[in-house]
Amino acid sequence: MELAHSLLLNEEALAQITEAKRPVFIFEWLRFLDKVLVAANKTDVKEKQKKLVEQLTGLISSSPGPPTRKLLAKNLAALYSIGDTFTVFQTLDKCNDIIRNKDDTAAYLPTKLAAVACVGAFYEKMGRMLGSAFPETVNNLLKSLKSAESQGRSEILMSLQKVLSGLGGAAASSHRDIYKNARSLLTDRSMAVRCAVAKCLLELQNEAVFMWTAELENIATLCFKALENSNYGVRVAVSKLLGTVMATALMPKQATVMRQNVKRATFDEVLELMATGFLRGGSGFLKSGGEMLKVGGSVNREVRVGVTQAYVVFVTTLGGQWLERSFATFLSHVLDLVSHPRATQTHVEAVYSRRCVSFILRATVGSLLGEKAQIAAAKEICQAIGKQMKAVEAVVNDTSGENKSGAADIAASQHVMVCALQELGSLVQSLNATASPLIQEASIGLLEIVTSVLLHPSMAARLAAAWCLRCVAVALPFQLTPFLDRCAERLNNLKTSPEAVSGYSFAMAALLGGVHQCPLGIPHAKGKMVVSIAEDLLRTAAQNSRLSLQRTQAGWLLLGALMTLGPSVVRYHLPKMLLLWRNVFPRSLKELEAEKARGDSFTWQVTLEGRAGALCAMRSFVAHCPELLTEDVIRKLMTPIECAMTMMSHIPSVIKAHGAHLKASAAMVRLRLYDILALLPPKTYEGSFNALLRELVAEFTLTDNSANTTTSLLRSLCHYDDSVLLGSWLQETDHKSIEDQLQPNSASGSGALEHDPSSIYLRIPAGEAVPGPLPLGVSVIDASVALFGVVFPHVSYKHRLQMLDHFAECVKQAKGVRQQAVQLNIFTAVLSALKGLAENKSTLGPEEVRKSALTLVMGALDNPNPILRCAAGEALGRMAQVVGEATFIARMAQYSFDKLKSARDVVSRTGHSLALGCLHRYVGGIGSGQHLKTSVSILLALAQDGTSPEVQTWSLHSLALIVDSSGPMYRGYVEPTLSLVLTLLLTVPPSHTEVHQCLGRCLGAIITTVGPELQGNGATISTIRSSCLVGCAITQDHSDSLVQAAAISCLQQLHMFAPRHVNLSSLVPSLCVHLCSSHLLLRRAAVACLRQLAQREAAEVCEYAMSLAKNAGDKESSSANVNPFAPGVSSRSDIHCRHQGVNITETGLEGLLFGMLDRETDRKLCSDIHDTLGHMLSSLAVEKLSHWLMLCKDVLAASSDMSTATLLSSGKDEESEKKDEMDDDTMFTTLGEEDKSKPFVAPRWATRVFAADCLCRIINLCENADQAHFDLALARSAKLRNPTNDLLVLHLSDLIRMAFMAATDHSNQLRMAGLQALEDIIKKFASVPEPEFPGHVILEQYQANVGAALRPAFSQDTPSDIIAKACQVCSTWIGSGVVSDLNDLRRVHNLLVSSLDKVQAGKGSSSQLYRESATTMEKLAVLKAWAEVYVVAMNIKKEAESKPKRAIKNTDDDDDDYGTIDELPPDSLITLVQPELPTLSRLWLAALKDYALLTLPAEFSSQLPPDGVSIQFLCSPRPEEPIEHVTACLQALHTLLDSPYARVHIAEDQLIGVELLSVLHRLLLTWNPSSVQLLVTGVVQQIVRAAQDYLQEKRNTLNEDDMEKEACTVLGEGGDSGGLIPGKSLVFATMELLMFILVRHMPHLSTKVSDSPSHTATKTRLSEESARLVAATVTILSDLPSLCSPAGCMTILPTILFLIARILKDTAIKSADNQVPPPVSAALQGIKSIVTLSMAKTEAGVQKQWTALIRSTLACILEYSQPEDSVPTPDEVSMLTAIALFLWSASSEIIGVQSLQNGCMNRFKNALNSCDPWVQAKCYQLLLSVFQHSNRALSTPYIHSLAPIVVEKLKAVERNRPASNIELLAVQEGIKVLETLVALGEEQNRVQLLALLVPTLISYLLDENSFASATSASKDLHEFALQNLMHIGPLYPHAFKTVMGAAPELKVRLETAVRASQASKAKAAASQPAPAIHSAPTIKLKTSFF
Repeated sequence: MELAHSLLLNEEALAQITEAKRPVFIFEWLRFLDKVLVAANKTDVKEKQKKLVEQLTGLISSSPGPPTRKLLAKNLAALYSIGDTFTVFQTLDKCNDIIRNKDDTAAYLPTKLAAVACVGAFYEKMGRMLGSAFPETVNNLLKSLKSAESQGRSEILMSLQKVLSGLGGAAASSHRDIYKNARSLLTDRSMAVRCAVAKCLLELQNEAVFMWTAELENIATLCFKALENSNYGVRVAVSKLLGTVMATALMPKQATVMRQNVKRATFDEVLELMATGFLRGGSGFLKSGGEMLKVGGSVNREVRVGVTQAYVVFVTTLGGQWLERSFATFLSHVLDLVSHPRATQTHVEAVYSRRCVSFILRATVGSLLGEKAQIAAAKEICQAIGKQMKAVEAVVNDTSGENKSGAADIAASQHVMVCALQELGSLVQSLNATASPLIQEASIGLLEIVTSVLLHPSMAARLAAAWCLRCVAVALPFQLTPFLDRCAERLNNLKTSPEAVSGYSFAMAALLGGVHQCPLGIPHAKGKMVVSIAEDLLRTAAQNSRLSLQRTQAGWLLLGALMTLGPSVVRYHLPKMLLLWRNVFPRSLKELEAEKARGDSFTWQVTLEGRAGALCAMRSFVAHCPELLTEDVIRKLMTPIECAMTMMSHIPSVIKAHGAHLKASAAMVRLRLYDILALLPPKTYEGSFNALLRELVAEFTLTDNSANTTTSLLRSLCHYDDSVLLGSWLQETDHKSIEDQLQPNSASGSGALEHDPSSIYLRIPAGEAVPGPLPLGVSVIDASVALFGVVFPHVSYKHRLQMLDHFAECVKQAKGVRQQAVQLNIFTAVLSALKGLAENKSTLGPEEVRKSALTLVMGALDNPNPILRCAAGEALGRMAQVVGEATFIARMAQYSFDKLKSARDVVSRTGHSLALGCLHRYVGGIGSGQHLKTSVSILLALAQDGTSPEVQTWSLHSLALIVDSSGPMYRGYVEPTLSLVLTLLLTVPPSHTEVHQCLGRCLGAIITTVGPELQGNGATISTIRSSCLVGCAITQDHSDSLVQAAAISCLQQLHMFAPRHVNLSSLVPSLCVHLCSSHLLLRRAAVACLRQLAQREAAEVCEYAMSLAKNAGDKESSSANVNPFAPGVSSRSDIHCRHQGVNITETGLEGLLFGMLDRETDRKLCSDIHDTLGHMLSSLAVEKLSHWLMLCKDVLAASSDMSTATLLSSGKDEESEKKDEMDDDTMFTTLGEEDKSKPFVAPRWATRVFAADCLCRIINLCENADQAHFDLALARSAKLRNPTNDLLVLHLSDLIRMAFMAATDHSNQLRMAGLQALEDIIKKFASVPEPEFPGHVILEQYQANVGAALRPAFSQDTPSDIIAKACQVCSTWIGSGVVSDLNDLRRVHNLLVSSLDKVQAGKGSSSQLYRESATTMEKLAVLKAWAEVYVVAMNIKKEAESKPKRAIKNTDDDDDDYGTIDELPPDSLITLVQPELPTLSRLWLAALKDYALLTLPAEFSSQLPPDGVSIQFLCSPRPEEPIEHVTACLQALHTLLDSPYARVHIAEDQLIGVELLSVLHRLLLTWNPSSVQLLVTGVVQQIVRAAQDYLQEKRNTLNEDDMEKEACTVLGEGGDSGGLIPGKSLVFATMELLMFILVRHMPHLSTKVSDSPSHTATKTRLSEESARLVAATVTILSDLPSLCSPAGCMTILPTILFLIARILKDTAIKSADNQVPPPVSAALQGIKSIVTLSMAKTEAGVQKQWTALIRSTLACILEYSQPEDSVPTPDEVSMLTAIALFLWSASSEIIGVQSLQNGCMNRFKNALNSCDPWVQAKCYQLLLSVFQHSNRALSTPYIHSLAPIVVEKLKAVERNRPASNIELLAVQEGIKVLETLVALGEEQNRVQLLALLVPTLISYLLDENSFASATSASKDLHEFALQNLMHIGPLYPHAFKTVMGAAPELKVRLETAVRASQASKAKAAASQPAPAIHSAPTIKLKTSFF
């Protein structure tokens, strides 16, 4: 392939390759040439031009295939336009000669077609340069057009189109000739030719005035005829022609009008012509006499659908502003269409016509108009409805009977009503909250008008009105409850009107069904109201026969709708419901029999409707409340259901007796029964299988049904990938809702609400705008098929066999059309059953069952109906899947192989080739591996059958399935398959689009199979890769959208596996062009691909997209100026953005995608656009900050247009000036258009919400990127350094403005997003200082703006969720410390006060409108906000108190004025909060208490207090909400308990403390996060401290009164007895709570936990948070004894001491850095405070107990501190500290016991002998404290035991000098111990003691020689020893002399050292005077415990 990449064709290389590969080589060269010619140097091109022309013209005669000829023509034209044009006429003549050639053989055809293509390309590129030759060319083309076959006809027409486009007005002389010759071909039998004619005429009408004047009617007639028997492509092309011609006739282009004096058509004429097509089709005109009106004869559906599309093209072409101006006329015309008798001859036709009209309205009003214009349109629609309703009321009230045509008028008006109300509903729903003006303006009267239709005589109109109300309520949820109440009230008042009962019950049901779309819901009591109304209706139904039917239906409808509210509401009414259901049906068989004999036809109708209603309500219950379906409830439900099953068999006799009009009601009962059974487990009704299956089979085999009704489920049961065979891809076009009418199965696309009123409350299937249940006849069959699939897997094999045999018999018996219908239904049922088997993982059955099934399926593989063949293939695959035996699969495969080898007919070749594909699809590569080779070879052969495109399509489709399912096993067949795919791509005519689609699928499957290998560089892989790229290039250039979509997904796969080889510079621009395609599938594919590319290479994608804008700007400056947010630019220069080639402006791809969000409704597409923008934002927003912020700002600016929000900045800022420069109004002036309003649709609310979310994401991205984004000083300096630096803080005013615009919008979602953005901005920028005014922050200047943004959120009618968010923002703002102006602070504070008043009054704004939990959410948010404000206020106050008062400034020092004025006094905030505190503290406590009670597990429900829980919380505690609320309340409580008043209050009444503790305990039961636990311990500590202070105060007063000591000590919990009462004791409650926390973090502390078998004994080190928590609990525990009397102490101390000792053992673990963990320090502190308790020592009564306690604790600690092998090494230092604490604090009588003493001494000995110098140092420190103990009796034994060891250790140092500071420290500490001992000794022993110390010290001195080389630690030791000796000498002069005298060598050593020291000091002093620094030990104990 590389050899093909040269400017001239490499003929040598071409000659060397095989014949088969040459076309690919040539195509690759042409592809290269196409890219290179544009970029090449002109002189290079001119040099080689002659040779190039020769080579290219030579190729014309080489029979090139379609893609090759297209590229060839393009290159030749490009070559002439770049190089010289000398020879162009020669080449043109050569082409003309070829075209004239009379050779008609198939072999010569490609050459002719290539010549035709070249002619077209020349004229398109060079146009008027070739003007002189054009008449001859055109004649030549027209002449050959007459004799050409279809491929030639379409190619010639396409060329003519290009000639016309190149020449423009210059071709006028040939216009009529072209028109005459082309128009007759508009009804050609080839669809491709029809499309080509339509496109050619579309080009012609640009200049040919006669087409839209004199010939206008003829054009219309022609188009209608062309639409008959058309396919989708033709309908799109012809409707575009028709719509455009009509639009041009109405508003011609200026240029053409200037040239000729033209009579313009009037609006009415144009509309009348269009209406003719809609109402009469192509069969004739009004002119042909009036008899057309009278005679029946249905309109051709294809024509109606095509004309419908033409209407949309017509309006779109004229643009949004035109539509705005002419909407009233247009609306009345469109609504007249559907009231015309011709449009509504049968019910199904009427539904079809309604669908068409709705489509016209949705596609124009929905996308061309902005939000303001849509509101105006909605008003117009309201007026139209009102007018119709007045007319209807006149007829209804006309009792005289004069108005004969009245009934017909009413019948016609119902269809108008349905269309108008549906459009109104859709409009309001898409406007969402921005539609509020429609409701609030009384003059419009929308609600009155819509509710008036609820009384319309026709059910369809009433249902449409109910649906419209549901849409309004979902868009404006604050209307939901008032609507419900109003309907309930009217229903009660108008009980006697059948229409009112029906209409208002529809409305209530619809509203209840909409509740699930309103997050805030409706009040709980509404459920009760609905039940009572429904009960009343059912009870009174029998009282008045005129109303029985309506009341029965209404009652059950309401109960069914109630179920959608879910289990929380239904639970209360379930017993009543079960009773109602039981009573509807007879209790026994006897009653059933008796019933049959009674009654007339009317009572039977009411009975059947009632039972159908009851079953429908049951179904709704089962579907919406699965949580309530206990076995008991199912059993109760089965009673009426079984009765209904039995009743089914009796119905035929009832119908026989009372008339056929009962059939519909009976069918409804069956439908409801099937529906509910499909939802219940089949096990529950297996006893009734036989009877049920008989019914089901009779249903879908049409046994008792004379109509040939077919099910609608077949397509959905076939595989999605088979859409290319079924044509079901039409379901994924923008025209889906009208194209459905043309599908072949019964009543397809005729869904309407009146077919099943219950669908008014059900959820709408995704992608549908309005629920459209199919007609009853089809729905029953659908339901029976679905239920058959559920039941079949549970039936015995014997029954399965019987049914399958019966199916074969049914097919055999039926004939003709009926046979097709029966077969379709049977196949759908079989597929449904096989699917059920696969899902249940069960098998089909023994041999005879399989055989029967196989016979049935194989018979259909040869059926002429393609849908049946498709279903048979699918069934075969699924059978193979459920049987799963190799032999069975082999048999099936072999059968198809044999068939394919012998059969020659298209039908069996297609059926059996699909069978192979399906076998592989369902059995996978492994199961069908042995058949792979045969399958592939057969399918490859079939794919080459050029005579039958159908065979090619099916075989290629199957091949794609095989490639997909075989995976790596297919690798061996990749090359032959690829070469076949390429060959076919280069040869199959483009008009066979299905073949090309399948080729695209094969290509994609191959790419996936080769997968990551595609990155490789081997020769074979390179060939495969380049073949794939060529294949993609060919499919990309195809004219069909589906083929292009396949090409995009192939390239997407390639990019995933081999990104380096996909050229983004050409791919991205082509994707951008597709974004404006009129084909949904193509737009979807383009966005999906961009989403993938943006994930990895966002920057490149944006860059390449921008290149498109630049090129477009060079070529035609006009279209590039269209604003990106202009989906439907209302002017002629842009016929709807989608019809334009280029659409990217300076906002780049991002802008285009934002614009798409406004007009796309497809969910998948929108979600992909969101993702793509998200990826781009993540990668690019920080670098291109201004660009992205401008994008968001432009989108959000639409908010300020919509709402009356005033902009923040005064005066014009630069942005708005820039905008004025860019105003493109001048661009868009067209004839007769004075309107200068904005020419584009402003971004819609959903897009604005997305933009606001993007804003928050940008802020977060900047936070993670660079701190400078949030520092003004840094940002400014960065900007100075490099002006391109773009930092967020520089855009702060824009951020605030955007948040403000969003927060004050009409749309609630946008307000929510705006408040979120505001909160983010406050949080991130609150502390950013303002460099120019020190002491201030930059947000201060926006105080007024923030206040203004918050104010609207606190208005009376704001929904709870927004108020909650706004409270959050308020507290963040007040707490941020930004607010410096007292008035601003007061304003925001007042907002919170107002909301607190509402909470107190118990009225949220939402108390009557929304669910109770919404009110609760609001209350909690308010309390949380106040809690946060209070915490901040107290902290400010504390800080202010702790700071010293500032001196008053001098008056002359006024330049610093700014700093003082704005500073708020520190207590201002607390003074604002103070007045609310009494209320708040009560509410905070109540909230915590309620919360704790509610979140208790179910088993504690018996302990709930009867009062104290607000009902709202019970209704719906919101688990996702509370964590922040809980933490805020806890912080508030903590802060509250800082105040002395609160502490006294809580301590005086001990029960309050106990209650609060139990609330906190319950809170812990439900909340795991450590953050909550830490806050709880903080509050507990506050409570305990408060109690301590209070008790101390009491004790002090007693002491002062000097009463007996006795009374004083009994104070405290426990009294004399020591008993603590749970529930009353504060100490007990505290211990319970603390124990809970401890066990959660150290489970082994609880014996219950540690003894359980699941407990593992491994101890992990505590996390930092856990450690802090444990420390906090230990601290509180050790405070508790001080709250008790001595006896009480003895009760709790064993527990507390045990816990402290265990915690010390578990947490005192040696760490590398010798850090003391928090729990250890807390435990040691605790030991100290407990051991030194004063009362325990003084109190005689408890002395003995106390002694025992202290001894055993010490024993425990001694035991724990013994080193074990298994556990981590204990931290000896902490353990020794604990021991020392006991020795230091307790009396010797208590711990002077021999065993304890020995233990303690051992621990000290171990530590002294430790090899860790740190442990030694600490041991010396602790020994020092023990030796110094005041109680000699305690210290003496220790001195005797341990002092000798100390001396030994210190003597040893001489041999082993310290090497590190820690070792030095140990020696120094040891010497201190010895010095202390010397000091403690009596005078007579002093000499002996000094004799130990002095020699040791002297031994540490170094001589002069070794001093120089010693380490620093060694030198420090020398200095230390010398200092000490100098100090000791004067202290004990006598003893010192004695010691020195005894050892002269010591004296010498000391003197030498002193001399050396003095000499060095003198030296140092001479060089520089330095202050002497005493070397202190470098490490100190962290905490002093002594």
